[in-house]
Amino acid sequence: MKKSGIASSSIFAMWEKASKARKMDEVSTPNQTVAASSTCTSPVHIESNLQLVLWQEPESRGETSTPHVQHEQEPESRGETSTPHVQDDESIDEDDEPMQADLEALEHDPGMQIPISVYAVNDQDRVRRRYIEMGSCQPKNHKFKFTNKSGKECRFCRVWFKEFPWIEYSVEKDRAFCFVCYLFKDKTRCPGGDAFVKKGFNNWNMKSRLKKHEGEVCSAHAEAQEKYDRFTTPQTSIRESISSNTSQYKALYKQRLTWTLKCVRFLLRQGLAFRGHDESEDSLNAGNFLELLNWLAGNFEEVDRVVLKNAPRNCKMTHHDIQQEVIKCCAQETTKLVIQELDGGHFAILADESSDVYQNEQLAVCLRYVDKKGRAVVRFLGLAHVEDTTSLTIKAAIQKMLMDYNLTFAMVRGQGYDGASNMRGNVNGLKKLIMDESPSAYYVHCFAHQLQLTLVAVAKESGDCTWFFQQLAHLLNALGMSCKKMRMLRIAQAEELIDALELEEVETGSGLNQELGLGRPCDTRWGSHFKTVNHLISMYGALRRVLCKIGDEYHGVEAQAALSIETVFRSFEFVFMAHLMQEIFGYTDELCRALQKQDEDIVHAIELVRDTKYYLEALRTDAGWDDFLTKVTSFCTKHKIKVVDMEGPYFPVGRPRRGLCNGPINYHRFKVDMFVGVIDRQISELNGRFDEVNT
Repeated sequence: MKKSGIASSSIFAMWEKASKARKMDEVSTPNQTVAASSTCTSPVHIESNLQLVLWQEPESRGETSTPHVQHEQEPESRGETSTPHVQDDESIDEDDEPMQADLEALEHDPGMQIPISVYAVNDQDRVRRRYIEMGSCQPKNHKFKFTNKSGKECRFCRVWFKEFPWIEYSVEKDRAFCFVCYLFKDKTRCPGGDAFVKKGFNNWNMKSRLKKHEGEVCSAHAEAQEKYDRFTTPQTSIRESISSNTSQYKALYKQRLTWTLKCVRFLLRQGLAFRGHDESEDSLNAGNFLELLNWLAGNFEEVDRVVLKNAPRNCKMTHHDIQQEVIKCCAQETTKLVIQELDGGHFAILADESSDVYQNEQLAVCLRYVDKKGRAVVRFLGLAHVEDTTSLTIKAAIQKMLMDYNLTFAMVRGQGYDGASNMRGNVNGLKKLIMDESPSAYYVHCFAHQLQLTLVAVAKESGDCTWFFQQLAHLLNALGMSCKKMRMLRIAQAEELIDALELEEVETGSGLNQELGLGRPCDTRWGSHFKTVNHLISMYGALRRVLCKIGDEYHGVEAQAALSIETVFRSFEFVFMAHLMQEIFGYTDELCRALQKQDEDIVHAIELVRDTKYYLEALRTDAGWDDFLTKVTSFCTKHKIKVVDMEGPYFPVGRPRRGLCNGPINYHRFKVDMFVGVIDRQISELNGRFDEVNT
């Protein structure tokens, strides 16, 4: 086999051919590649193969990749010369499908972003537009890390953000990147020099490299900057000037957009739904958005000229997608004002999990900070959908949300979550993970939420409290499911009020003796339990009348349920527990209202908790027991309820006698088990929840 073609070629000629092949564009036909063989059959075969080792740059910013080796195949004919082909750094294989753009999942941290060319061609401008909306990642108040460079500790300087507006910083990689080069650098015309695009720059002791990256007017960065300027201001381009409409058309479009935006803002401010079940032209109710726009068009001539029927059919701006885009713009502008009000200062994070109507887990995040007027304000930042509620997942969601607005954990000075282990755990909880990055981010459990937990614990642990609330639920079910029964209750209240006025037991005046109702208490709002118990005691006589009337006039299950409830309702034990809950909830309700004030400080809150425990301990004494028993006895005497003998044996009402063997006396049952037991549980929960560690 002849080898004259290879023997006559020098090594310099092969290098020149390889360098020319590197500059070839993507439309050139790639040569076939074959795997390198570890064994060869003849030395002639080795000499006739041109082997090129090509080191391919990593595909994502801030990542590294392994070298790729390509070996060019021997040409089929001796007269042909093989041309090596070098793949571009950002090229995509023909077999790989382009990535679909998810604008909501784009990373703001430049170290976590993927190249623009990976996305589909039709989505690349959408991705660029989304990144421009988010802006460059410039966490100006982040605590930048020190790195040893040539024996000297150096770090990123925040003044570079002002001196080089194109620069952005990756908190994840501790490197600097170029914002405009990432979006618009031409990899075909300007290959190489990707330190500010892929790997990132971290030579903090060489500021001259930043100016060198900007280069002259004809540099790759200057070209990318020019593309960025044309992209953000399209009216300056020749294409836009040719295809632009008349000034009159633009003015009408602006008016139409203005009135659409006003309707959207009104509905958002009032928290109303936008769409209707039938939005056709013949619909009698096309939804709040279209009805409001129709009303404005019917009452104002300047609105009617530009909207609905008088608008172009392809530019009515009433479609659901348009509404969603306008709503999103309103949310972004509102959040932008919040970030401007924060002005790079420190803040506290308030977060809690909840589920939407599709039972998807989502995380709500709020910021609490002091504004320029010295007021403590709480502003909603956003919602993030999370796959699970582990501490690492929640931390990643919060970090991504903060990074979207150039905020970092280094700026956090407080944390406020619930008492779940994944949030406040001392080992792997969210509190611990954030404090590892910002030791000054102290965790404080919401005092009002802790108070709710104390009431829930007492209600669940005490069997007497559980029995009382079960009977209260039976009473509400018997009365609250029928309009006729509620009308009977209102009539009974009026009769009781007339009797009380004749006996001069109540006073008359403006705002007094209003009609009361029995609201169903909410498990997450224990202040509603206090209101329900208060109304129960105030309406006791009217409720007994209604239960007796239902038992006499109705038949079947409803009559039997009303009579069984009425038997428990007129017992001394039920009245005793109702007054006990009223006393305890009365102290805790005042504390709960005080803790929810916006101007409440932690020192005064601790004093209120201490006062509440003092009042409960005073109620527990013998003097408090005597006053309480006198109050219950007088109520029973007024409503003709039999008062039990405290020295006699105890007989339960409406529940079995299991667990009450040996026949306890009433004094021990009512004072020790019910009165003292419930108060001790409440004091114990307050001491456990509001100790020095939790506060």
